[in-house]
Amino acid sequence: MHLLQRLSHFFRRDDPRPALALQGGGALGAFTWGVLDRLLAEPGFGFSGVSGASAGAVNAVVLAAAWAEGGAAAARAALERVWRRVSDSAQLTPFGNQPFLPGIGQAAGALALDITTRLLSPYQLNPLALHPLREILTAEVDFAALRRAACPPVLISATRIDDGAARLFGNDEIGVDAVIASTALPLLHHAVEIEGVAYWDGGYVANPPLAAIVKAARPKALLVVQLNPLCVERLPRQAPEIITRLNQIVFNRPLLQELEFLAETRPRLTVHRLAIDPGADALTRGTALSLDWAFLTALRDHGRSAAEAWLANGSVPVTAV
Repeated sequence: MHLLQRLSHFFRRDDPRPALALQGGGALGAFTWGVLDRLLAEPGFGFSGVSGASAGAVNAVVLAAAWAEGGAAAARAALERVWRRVSDSAQLTPFGNQPFLPGIGQAAGALALDITTRLLSPYQLNPLALHPLREILTAEVDFAALRRAACPPVLISATRIDDGAARLFGNDEIGVDAVIASTALPLLHHAVEIEGVAYWDGGYVANPPLAAIVKAARPKALLVVQLNPLCVERLPRQAPEIITRLNQIVFNRPLLQELEFLAETRPRLTVHRLAIDPGADALTRGTALSLDWAFLTALRDHGRSAAEAWLANGSVPVTAV
């Protein structure tokens, strides 16, 4: 039977529905929420598979699990609930929202957080390993739905701390620990141990997984939702700006490497990219660490507009599942 399954996979035709690959980027993942919200509102829209890292992993898992349970409407509702709860929970944590401290602005707040996390580890700042996202995902996501036949392939990434290699979790392996591992920034969160192996944020090594989801879903097209800009127009000079740009470069490197690999190995695959406009008004309201609801919904609306333009272009046929 195993051989028959492998032969069936080898000979099956490419799926006309696009696969989705969702980059990580903290609060900027609300842009991805907006993209998904608009796509799911399109009659007949379907996707062949979805991958993600960090915030992209959260979006991917919430999307896929709710889709398997109740289709597009359920997925839209689940994404909004999760982002609403994430924003609400941030009000209760000292560094969960911008400005971080009373009376200082976003730039100073980001610098204060950077200095604090360089002096104190998350094991000192948060000895009990409290993580509001764990509670939110446990309440909002039916991880068993990822194992149902109605669920498309899902892949999320985490970084193995011992050797720096990527670990990809698939439908049968994804639980709340895997998602938390994918979001575990080393200076902010405890490492997450799964089956005796410790993990950090997946954005360092597969942000998001591209080749693996193409292999699993066999789509004719891949839609990448990118949160970190490839280029900036001016030289960063302030410490928070320098930190931000360094993070963007680091987190974009795996994406660029995988895109180059796909161009060489899958030349017939059509790759589309939806990215945040670095000059968008929405970005003036916060940063990747801002979880204020007004900022998140501004990013959501920006994502909706980007998806609207992509659909209007008609690059990929909308096909019912």
